[in-house]
Amino acid sequence: MSALTSAPRRAGSSSPGIRRGEAAAGWLFTAPVLIILGVFLLVPVLMALWVSFSDWTGRGSPFSPNVGFVGLDNYAAVTTGGGLAERDFGTALRNNAWYVLLVVPLQTALSLFLAVLVNRAILRGRGLFRTAFYFPSVTSSVAITVLWLFLFSASGAVNEVLSWLGINGPNWFSDPSGVVHNLLGAVGVTSGPAFLTGNTLLGVSWWDWLAGPSVAMSAFILMAVFTTSGTFMLLFIAGLQNIGADVQEAAMMDGANGWQRFWRVTLPQLKPVLFTVLTLGLIGTWQVFDQIYTGTQGGPGKTTLTPAYLSYSSAFLSQQWGQGAAIAFVLFVIIVALTILQRFVLRDRPVSKRRLRQYDVHTKAARR
Repeated sequence: MSALTSAPRRAGSSSPGIRRGEAAAGWLFTAPVLIILGVFLLVPVLMALWVSFSDWTGRGSPFSPNVGFVGLDNYAAVTTGGGLAERDFGTALRNNAWYVLLVVPLQTALSLFLAVLVNRAILRGRGLFRTAFYFPSVTSSVAITVLWLFLFSASGAVNEVLSWLGINGPNWFSDPSGVVHNLLGAVGVTSGPAFLTGNTLLGVSWWDWLAGPSVAMSAFILMAVFTTSGTFMLLFIAGLQNIGADVQEAAMMDGANGWQRFWRVTLPQLKPVLFTVLTLGLIGTWQVFDQIYTGTQGGPGKTTLTPAYLSYSSAFLSQQWGQGAAIAFVLFVIIVALTILQRFVLRDRPVSKRRLRQYDVHTKAARR
């Protein structure tokens, strides 16, 4: 028999690839981590889930006999209640939706641009540039927020630079007006049509949903792009360095210019990294909290209110613990749903028949 013939499977072994005792040893080594995750992650999540279905007041244990089960009342209060809780939740979702819509594409594009820039072999001092671009990512978000408050104050450095260009800068963190509404107002549109102003979603009119981020939230958007692009730049650099030079050389031999090589060769091979960057960016932007807590605490006019901060304020400030937990789990569902949708959009698709025919034509022509 050939030497490559596999040995007979031992009687009683669980699988051919695991020898006796290896499975038990694996569980033994991972047990401490599993216990820590269970105690400090799984158990608190399950407790919070119970709180979202209860009328717990924050006093005593949430599992005491005095705590009653209220079903979906807390979820209904923030989604269909028709009161202040629903309007605040709708306002927070609107603010955060614009934040996500602008931050995720901008930080992804900027981080990819920086990665391509510092990955070029002809660039001198690449290590220095990588450190400089990454430095804001390792700085405390609280410290960056305090710095941003000074830079974007009414008499701050940003408005001073704008004044050199003849632009009268706004009082950034005190301006609740929406950017889109301001642009429409500049061309004479100051009110929306009846079908937008008369219909609401989560207590917020569609006209207000389309107001865009407030001027104050715009400053937070710039801060998020500034502080996170360096981290994602490193991920893209790792992906770029895994692309073989022979692939680029083959594309050059086929006559592809720089943009065609990037769009047709480099970017498709970066799809796993791109999915990771977009997923992490999506999760991080929907969970923005510390910047809001340190900076504006939801003001001005609740235009920087986010679901994460609303969950905190509902539970710890207003003592509505059930509603605060419900907001957190609604936010969790939104993040999971958008992540699944993003995975579906970026999935690997089979090559279309049209491209296969083009490939066959080029291949036959090359053989001739």
